[in-house]
Amino acid sequence: MSTKDDHGHAVPGDAAENKGGATILLFFILGFAASLVIGWGIFPKLLYSTKPQPFNFNHALHNQEVGDCESCHFFREDGTFSGVPTLAQCTDCHEDVLGESEDETIFVEQYVWKEREVPWHVYSRQPDCVFFSHAAHVIQAKMGCETCHGDIGTSTALKPYQENRITGYSRDIWGYSIAGFKTHTYDRMKMDDCAECHEQAVGSVDQAPAPGVVGRHFRQEVVPAIYPLDRQAAVGSSVQTHRDACFVCHK
Repeated sequence: MSTKDDHGHAVPGDAAENKGGATILLFFILGFAASLVIGWGIFPKLLYSTKPQPFNFNHALHNQEVGDCESCHFFREDGTFSGVPTLAQCTDCHEDVLGESEDETIFVEQYVWKEREVPWHVYSRQPDCVFFSHAAHVIQAKMGCETCHGDIGTSTALKPYQENRITGYSRDIWGYSIAGFKTHTYDRMKMDDCAECHEQAVGSVDQAPAPGVVGRHFRQEVVPAIYPLDRQAAVGSSVQTHRDACFVCHK
């Protein structure tokens, strides 16, 4: 049996079927390519907006002047973490303009002299339902700040802040790879990343030490110091509650 082509000529049935299959395959490839372009290229640009910080901040310069991160980001006597420095902390050194930096002038004239807190866009701000204890991770688990925040202490400028137009949270939480790939521990701050780190830290006392400084410290020092040998294998990954449950991180 035959059919006719676009010019009215008879075409064998098999040839007509092959032509139709090729057309479908072509449209599939074009649709797939368009989906990749829109989903990986255009959509992220529409989903995230870039917001400027009030002014630039040089972490490397401040580390050089004050000595270390803990001078500005410290633990209070009750164990809570101070987080982003308040204006009161900064005015100890910045009552007047220091140097000739435009950012210094903006800070002192617009915030210090007017006694206004700096409205920083916080890259690592988590949803309100998430509880994160810096004391548990830094003091008890001996984790370094760069594990989650990268080498920000050596940076001379703040990176662009990108905010999700729907959720209002920083892109640093989801990560910059739309496919979910990451090469560093600080590339994302999603629940999956926390769970992955905790899973690596716990491991099993009968197996080789879990990879990384955190895992070795947790299994070799924290757990033996708290639990008898017969209970160590069942210990959860939280150094505060020693359990694995939703309530540990979600209040």
